[in-house]
Order: sequence, then C-alpha cells, then structure tokens
Amino acid sequence: MARIDVIMPQMGESIAEGTLSRWLKKVGDEVKRDEPIFEISTDKVDAEIPAPTAGVLAEIIVHEGTTVPVNAVVARIETEKGAAIAAPAAAPAPAVAAPAAAPSAPVAAATAPAAPSAPSRPVAAPNSFEARIRTKSSPLVRRMAAEAGVDLSTLTGSGIAGRVTKRDFEAYLGQGGARTPSAMPSGLPAAMSVPMTAHAEPTFNAWPGDQVEPMSKIRRLTADHMRQAKQVAAHVTSFFEIDLTRVARMRTQMKGEFEAETGQKLTFLPFIIRATVECLRRHPVMNATVSGTDVILRKRYNVGIAVALEPTGLIVPVIKDADGLNLTGLTRTANDLAQRARTKKLSPVDVQDATFTITNPGVFGSLMGTPIIPVGTTAILGLGAIEKRPKVITGADGEDTIAIRTCAYFSCSFDHRVVDGADADRFMADLKQTLESVG
Repeated sequence: MARIDVIMPQMGESIAEGTLSRWLKKVGDEVKRDEPIFEISTDKVDAEIPAPTAGVLAEIIVHEGTTVPVNAVVARIETEKGAAIAAPAAAPAPAVAAPAAAPSAPVAAATAPAAPSAPSRPVAAPNSFEARIRTKSSPLVRRMAAEAGVDLSTLTGSGIAGRVTKRDFEAYLGQGGARTPSAMPSGLPAAMSVPMTAHAEPTFNAWPGDQVEPMSKIRRLTADHMRQAKQVAAHVTSFFEIDLTRVARMRTQMKGEFEAETGQKLTFLPFIIRATVECLRRHPVMNATVSGTDVILRKRYNVGIAVALEPTGLIVPVIKDADGLNLTGLTRTANDLAQRARTKKLSPVDVQDATFTITNPGVFGSLMGTPIIPVGTTAILGLGAIEKRPKVITGADGEDTIAIRTCAYFSCSFDHRVVDGADADRFMADLKQTLESVG
C-alpha cells in the first residue's frame, strides 16, 4: 500500500502559484490514471488536472478556492483500492506547509507523476537564514524584492506557514515600506537609482444604476500578469504594412485540396507562423529571454498563439518546435490547441515554454495594436485585419498604376532592454520580404 502525492502543477515559466477552483472527485472516490480530478485557475490557463496514478482519493489537503504555490501537495491517492481513507482533519494539514516551503522545482517535476513513496514525513527545517527566507516567498516575490531592494525577512506573510505573497509585498510597498540601499544598482548616480514601486489598486464609488461585477479569478490573475509584464519589459512597438496578395493566391489555390486531404481549413495563420519562424532563425535576439544581466538566445522555436475565450478571457497555448512543422502540421496543431483551449482541455505543458508569441486581434476587425510582451520573452507579433486595399504599384517600366492588394498591418512589440529599434525593424522588414515573396 502506498500513497501518491498529487501536486499543484506549474502552468508556465513565470507562474509561481495557482488556485484550486473545484474538486471533480471526493474523498473515497476511485480514480483512473489521467482522469481529471480537480480544476485550477492561473493567469495563463483554466484547466482540469489529471490523476498521476490510479487508485482511491484518500485525502484532500487543499480545499476549493485556495491559492497555493506550484509543487504544493493538494491531495493523496491510495494506490490500492479499499485502503484506509484518512479522516478529515480539524485543522489544516501540516503537510501543506512543507511543499509550500520549497522553492519552485523545474517544470518537469511539476508535471510528471510522483513516484510511489512511503507516508509523508515532516520536512526538516532549512539550516541557513537565506534558505528560511526563500521558503517563505515565491520566486516571483523574491525577484520583485530584489528589484525593489526590500529585505523579505522584515515582512510578515499572510500565506501558508507565514509565506510572503505577492499581495503582501505590494501592500508593503504601497504603505511606504523601507528599501535596502545596498540593493541599488552599483555605478549609477543617485538620481538614477530609482527602485521599482508597486501601488495598491485605486477604488471608486458606484453610482446609482451602476452594476458592480467582481473580477473572476482568471481576470484578476491576468491583470496581475499583464501589470508585471509592463513593469519588467521596456515596451516599444513598431508597425509595418505587409502585402499578403501572394499568400492569398497560394491559399486560394491550395485550400480545396488541403481541406479534402486533411479535414482542416487553411487560413493565413500557418503561412505567417512559418515565415515568422524563418525570420526568428535569422534574428535570434527576437527569440530570446532576459535572465538577470544575461540574454538567453533560445534554440527552440516555440510559438505561443493567443486564443480568445468565451464569454471573456485569453489564453496562450504553445506550438512546440514550430520550425519542424509544415503547413499541415502547423494548421493541425494550431487548430487542436485552440479547440482544447476553448473547451478547457489544455494540459500544463500546452501553455509552457513559449519563446515568441503571435496574437491576432485582426479576426475581430482591429487594424493594429500594441500587444504586451509575455514575461519570459522579448517580442510579440500582432496581426491586424487582412483586407483588400487600393495600392500604388510601380511597374518595371517605372509607370505607376492602382491595383487591389490584400494587405494587413503587423505590429511588433519588443523589449527595448535588449532589442534595439533597428533589430526589431530588420526582423519586420525580413518578415515583410518573406511573406511578399511567397510562392
């Protein structure tokens, strides 16, 4: 007889915690391996999480509506049917504190089924002072504290086992919390050494006749993630108009046979993804991430595709290794991810490890926009509405004529900390040339 820990999975590189929104099984229920047993919400995904093994749900540790760090144990499964079921505890189980205390493990550890083990034993307290501080905060909070020059040992956390949450940290700064001078960047004039600050959300009174709707959990998490993204990256956006007439002609020629052979509708998106990946190979800083004072140039091309949810919400599933897929593979993968996103069937691995993102507000008629760069990447491409426009065409003889062309405005938001304007514009000019010379 063995008990298997069920953990809170990591739903993305920048996600440090998740909210257990609903249990799909109750204590004593038999579960099958990979059968959904609970739902979670983060700013990246609202998904059902499968059981790591078959057995009986013996113990529920984290209850609905509770937010816990990734890798925290939320339940335990007995691997033998009919094994003794743990009685509900009067107080929160101390086992939650131990996983919450550990720093976030690699993504693979968060998604892999736990190995059979003996009943849990208390985890020994960290020996060093630094380790004790790390156990009471998430990686996100520690990074924010380092940037703001705050000594976390001076804060009292409201989380599990006294853990300092992001909300605790922002409240501390909003109340004028002191910062450590030694944490300021060295070699800068005092006037330039300005730490990043956080402020409490403003509140306003409702007027007669107004309707007040509390934010959903996923909306609050999305708001926090977007604000973090704007605080971290130095956003600049460049715009290019791209002539997609040749792409449109090729799509028209191919779509009938393509749909008959694959059962998939051929859109403009796979052409754009393929061209984007080609250009990312030639402009590696656009497929990078900033890690402290280092720039990591990614050698995998994982393209996130923003998907709008109904009635509201947004999620970004990731096409892994997009450089190895042809038009058929890109179409099938993008359609599959979009469908599973809308039906809440995405798994944690589906929203992880994007190196570049494409968002397509043009499907709603938007001509252009300035998308926010996802944390952990250096650029995002925005696609405007694809429409026919009259354009001036200069012929080989130098004569100008008016022609109807299929065009769209493309926007590229980039992190100016590491991507110069010339770098971004060279990438966009390359993308323009690649798409305009298709066929």
